[in-house]
Amino acid sequence: MLQFHYPIVFALLPLPFLLKRFLPAYSQRERGIRIPFFDELVKKTGLTPSSGAVVHGQSLLHKSLVFCAWAFLVAALARPQWVEEAVTKTVPSRDLLLAVDLSGSMETTDFKNREGNVVDRLTAVKEVLHEFLEKREGDRVGLIFFGSAAFIQAPFTEDLETCRVLLDEAQVRMAGPQTMLGDAIGLAITQFERSDMKERVLIILTDGNDTGSLVPPDKAAGIAKDNGVTIHTVAVGDPRAAGEEKLDEATLKAVAATTGGTFFHADDRDGLSAVYKRLDEMSTRDLETISHRPRLDLFQWPLGVVLIVSFLYHAASALASRAARSRRPQPHPQHTVRT
Repeated sequence: MLQFHYPIVFALLPLPFLLKRFLPAYSQRERGIRIPFFDELVKKTGLTPSSGAVVHGQSLLHKSLVFCAWAFLVAALARPQWVEEAVTKTVPSRDLLLAVDLSGSMETTDFKNREGNVVDRLTAVKEVLHEFLEKREGDRVGLIFFGSAAFIQAPFTEDLETCRVLLDEAQVRMAGPQTMLGDAIGLAITQFERSDMKERVLIILTDGNDTGSLVPPDKAAGIAKDNGVTIHTVAVGDPRAAGEEKLDEATLKAVAATTGGTFFHADDRDGLSAVYKRLDEMSTRDLETISHRPRLDLFQWPLGVVLIVSFLYHAASALASRAARSRRPQPHPQHTVRT
């Protein structure tokens, strides 16, 4: 659709007519050259002199070309634009941080994948998280990997494909063999401090218990609550195990309850899928979108027409002048006979 950004400029269209109507014509007085043999010169040339100045009028064609050039110049000043169809983009309305446990116990092979083959816990988690990330339109997603220490693998981003690639590259024990749950929560809080989103969600997936974080998980959960962070905890371990591999369900439930989140326990891949489906249902919200209509400036086209019309005007003037000279009567040569 064609639009003009400054349509008020078209008020200048009648300006040439107004100037011609109310301004006096241009005139200039100059001294003439007095020729003592003027009469003889007139007889020799065969021309008849007349009194007063000669003002050459403009033809209708010339006037039309001049006004056409002015009209297109005004159109260019009005900044014509071609407005394309609206482009709608979904903007982030929530920051979602995934904290994935990479401790040694995640290599335990007690889960089944989509094909029914027995795989380790981390492989099953990756499968389900891939499906979960595919539905994160309108979210900024970040990744934290933790074991003996916690690391930011991906800061908040809308590039979910990158998050999936980084998740695929995760390996058991790459962050150490232990489980520092409290440190992972503390690191997540520092990431949310840089966020200006109203809704902040942390999902922790672990199969062990905290083995000596600098900040205990319950205290870290209290700090997260003060910062407006909701923590959902997903347990994939065996609560009957002993030692560092024992699943501390009580701590995970307390962390979720403190922040207003929910505790889930999954024994297999189907259980994990059900957990993330439940999280989708709990975290529904209206997507925020922005609409933009691309605009393409077209001022160069009327300017191009102005140049063409100006060329035609001068070409027509030159032709008219040449035609006038050709119609001018030529003096007859006089022959002198000598005897």
